[in-house]
Amino acid sequence: MNGISIKNNRIRFYGNTAGYIENGRAIVDPMFHCEELKDYLTEKQGLEIQWTNGVFDRLAGGRLDPEGNASLLKTFRIHQLRPDVDVMMKFIGYDELLERFGEPNPENYRVVYDGQLETNNLDAIYEKFNLDHPPGYQGHSLSMSDVIELYDQNGSSFHYVDRFSFREIAFQPPEQEHTQSMYL
Repeated sequence: MNGISIKNNRIRFYGNTAGYIENGRAIVDPMFHCEELKDYLTEKQGLEIQWTNGVFDRLAGGRLDPEGNASLLKTFRIHQLRPDVDVMMKFIGYDELLERFGEPNPENYRVVYDGQLETNNLDAIYEKFNLDHPPGYQGHSLSMSDVIELYDQNGSSFHYVDRFSFREIAFQPPEQEHTQSMYL
């Protein structure tokens, strides 16, 4: 009997849910990294593997999405105002931005990070990128006027970092290639 299987886009490894299938790619927790699983996924299933920390905990923890499936990690981008924009637009709350400059304009922003954490929680992302920058992070500490984009194959949601919370906004930057350049 083979101890590895895929059912309902979930990868089972000897009784454990080791990962999931998304867009022809296997997203697998590195705690299951071994040649047997790697060969099964790449050679027998023809999948590319993305080793991502925290996948097992999320799937085993039963965190569910509205359809009752285990909640999956989204990739996110951090957009920060370009250095050449009006300095008065930087580090202000959403209401003040609307009053003085109108809606956030994607042309004024640049992407300073594209990757994943072990969470989709905006507060956790804020904390990580405000206090403990990951290697390769190109921006300043996350603060007011920045935009966090959560995305997956179903689309994106954009969240303006406001004074004490986040405001979901309509924000459509030029089409970006959804490359996952960094994983934490």
